[in-house]
Amino acid sequence: MKTVKHILLVLLVGLSWGGFAACSKSEDDKGSMEKAGRTVDEAMNKAKEQTGQAMEKAGEAMRQAGERMRQGAEKEKK
Repeated sequence: MKTVKHILLVLLVGLSWGGFAACSKSEDDKGSMEKAGRTVDEAMNKAKEQTGQAMEKAGEAMRQAGERMRQGAEKEKK
């Protein structure tokens, strides 16, 4: 749940920053909205990576819990 909150916070900050940056004139070739889009893309990629890592940890924890349950059931049979 914490990861979801972090993702939403990053998106909110990125979108807010993009909205304010759109009002100013940039000196380089890329517009402010293009920069904001890149920032949001980077935030989404990071969030996707973190979510994947969290899912892997959760899957491993579930596998270990299942193994402990199986071992407990075997002890009950004996």
